[in-house]
Amino acid sequence: MQIHVRGYESGDPRVKPAAGHGIDRPTELPDRMDVLIVGTGPAAVVVLAQLSRFPSIDARAIERRPGRLAVGQADGIQARSVETFQAFGFATEVTDEAYRNVEMCFWKPSPDDPSKIVRASRAPDDATGISEFPHIYVNQSRILDYFLRDAVRAPGRAVPDYGIEFVDCTIDPEAEYAVTARVRYTAGARQGEERTVRAKYLVGGDGARSAVRASLGHRLEGEASMHAWGVMDVMANTDFPDFQVKCSIQSQAAGNILLIPREGGYLSRMYVDLGEVDEHDAGAVRETPIEAMIDAANRILSPYSLDVRAVTWWSVYEVAHRITDGFDDVPAGLSGQRSPRAFIMGDACHTHSAKAGQGMNVSIQDGFNLGWKLAAVLERRAPESLLATYAAERKVVAQNLIDFDREWSAMMARPVDSWEDPDELERWYLATMEFPAGFMTEYTESPITLGTEHQHLATGFPVGKRFKSAEAIRRADNRWMHLGHLHEADGRWRVYVFADAAAPGLAGTPTADFARWWVEDPDSPRVLYTPGDGDDDAVFDTKVIYQQDYTAFDPSDVPPAFKPVKVPFGLVDTNQIFASGHGRDIHRDRGISRDGAIVVVRPDMYVAAVLPISARQELTRFFAGHMLPPAQRIRPEPIRSIHDRIRL
Repeated sequence: MQIHVRGYESGDPRVKPAAGHGIDRPTELPDRMDVLIVGTGPAAVVVLAQLSRFPSIDARAIERRPGRLAVGQADGIQARSVETFQAFGFATEVTDEAYRNVEMCFWKPSPDDPSKIVRASRAPDDATGISEFPHIYVNQSRILDYFLRDAVRAPGRAVPDYGIEFVDCTIDPEAEYAVTARVRYTAGARQGEERTVRAKYLVGGDGARSAVRASLGHRLEGEASMHAWGVMDVMANTDFPDFQVKCSIQSQAAGNILLIPREGGYLSRMYVDLGEVDEHDAGAVRETPIEAMIDAANRILSPYSLDVRAVTWWSVYEVAHRITDGFDDVPAGLSGQRSPRAFIMGDACHTHSAKAGQGMNVSIQDGFNLGWKLAAVLERRAPESLLATYAAERKVVAQNLIDFDREWSAMMARPVDSWEDPDELERWYLATMEFPAGFMTEYTESPITLGTEHQHLATGFPVGKRFKSAEAIRRADNRWMHLGHLHEADGRWRVYVFADAAAPGLAGTPTADFARWWVEDPDSPRVLYTPGDGDDDAVFDTKVIYQQDYTAFDPSDVPPAFKPVKVPFGLVDTNQIFASGHGRDIHRDRGISRDGAIVVVRPDMYVAAVLPISARQELTRFFAGHMLPPAQRIRPEPIRSIHDRIRL
């Protein structure tokens, strides 16, 4: 964490000074706002936390509940989500309190006595090292708490407006405040009262029964399987030896269990197979009492027993796989002709089984994808057309999720005697591990993602996929640092310059020539799009990674382009210079050409481009395709912090 750049900070550096709309933030929902967010689920809180970092943006989130979510239904946190938590600054806190999954055990009927189960095999959770972050389990409510805490610590000081529900809306795409929404108070002295508010943009993160989706005229399409599962969070005494290990448990005739240990060491979640559903009375299974669910679990676990001492939450559901027919308010016939003003995310867009741990994780990425784009458009750093990429990118991800989960949930429900190959489930689990971990998302070519023409220059950073972090030595303090861990959710683009083989120098090398162009040529993106009154790296976080050992050069040998100057004191930042050392080589480990390469990473941590160091025109054209030229950018009035007001 880099702090004290604006002056000495004696308090918690994670709490930023209030600014803009964060100063004297109204406690009452205003009549007009930039963004109205409906719901406080995973996708919604990510958008709120992201937008709160931009104090010029007035974002409000309404929630029909009278307060925070106390008990959430989701609990599995994949490694990609933990990477995202790092960008918001709380990954370490979450992993410290969570259960960390290290392996999965597979239990099957004993060959000697099929009425009893035995441990058949074990599978490591991440045998290939797809992420340095773990796969964890922690209640959804805690994840929401962390994002909401981030939102209130940010300059915008955003907090949800609880006790207000969305009713419906109309949209005039030509108006500045395009959305006219009707809301209703659900708690407090104003309960039952309705009022109308207006917003430039509407974001619906209000769950599978989304009122925003209905108001936009969209619906979930798909089908439900005729198979039911009970899910219960229990505190129990048991002689089952793997009760604190993730398990797939298949019995001979009593059904199956997916066992998910929970944080704290005493709580576990059990998905209990309740069998096929009568198509003529599908709702009856939802009345299954908890006692029947516990009895079913004991039959499956035989010869082991489960003595449940407390049930903290339970439910019954039938697996359904559905996806919405639209992710924004633009009719299919007008796609590309006008920009969207309303969006839906998370369960409002896609529903599926809970057993692959995808609901919260995919929703978080929905929110991260949309949040930075809304910020760029509202701050007039990007044209409105950027917002069309949200639906284009996330609908593909949602469909892939539905396809994966349909296969996974079907396999989990199969009777054990239907398997021709008894090891097929384990092999499928290992072969597909990268998908549920969140790393198979691959955005195709678009205005914000280039093609793969130059992929050979950096094979370890596939274009369109998330930036897989790697360690290098930061030359300022000679510490090993994960490059990806320095990627904050601040809306900036990352430009990683992996230097050519020449020694660092101020002139005469391809890297030095690029550096001079980057900060001196009036047509370079760095010069063209960076405001002249702020930090040099306000828009582009530019880092250089040299091939040489860190002991072979000093920061003074490095061009100024990699040493941005910070306001208000003109401090030179030498923390953006990296190198190899101690026999480790990031160029080798990530397949970087010895001739060098530029890796451009989007604000949501996905690789947007891999280019040669000499590819100045390509880099210029790329950013010109989704950033506003200075002549078109209407700069807002400066927003003064409370400290500025005091000085005035």
